[in-house]
Amino acid sequence: MSTLDYSDFTKVQHSDQFQKLRRTHRSFVFPMTVIFLIWYLGFVIVAAFFPEFMAIQVFGNINLGILLGLAQFITTFIITGAYVSYANRKIDPIATDLRESMEAAGAGAPEDTTDDTNYASSGQGSGDQS
Repeated sequence: MSTLDYSDFTKVQHSDQFQKLRRTHRSFVFPMTVIFLIWYLGFVIVAAFFPEFMAIQVFGNINLGILLGLAQFITTFIITGAYVSYANRKIDPIATDLRESMEAAGAGAPEDTTDDTNYASSGQGSGDQS
C-alpha cells in the first residue's frame, strides 16, 4: 500500500492510480464515441441526401437503407459488448484496487456510527404524531 492518504478524495483524484484509471477509461470511450457518431451521422446524411443509394434493392423488398438501419442496432450491441469486455479486463481491476485501498484507509468515514434517529414504530402512520 502506498503512503497516499486515501481519506481525502481530492488527493486520490490526483494520484497516479486514479489518473491511470481515467486514462484507461477515456482511451476506449472517446475513440469509440467518435467512431459511432461518425457512423450514425453518416447514415443519417446518406439517408437524407442520397435516398436513391438507400433504395438499392439487396434481395426481395429488402433495400440497403433497411440493412444499414439494422446495422445501427447491431453496432450498438457490439460496442456495448466490447465495452463490457474492456471494462472487465482493464478498468475494473484498477477501480477495484483503488476502492479497496480507500476502504482500507477508512475513506474519511467517521469511526463511530451511532444512530440516534427516532424512527416511527410499525404501529404509527406517517402522519400520526401520537
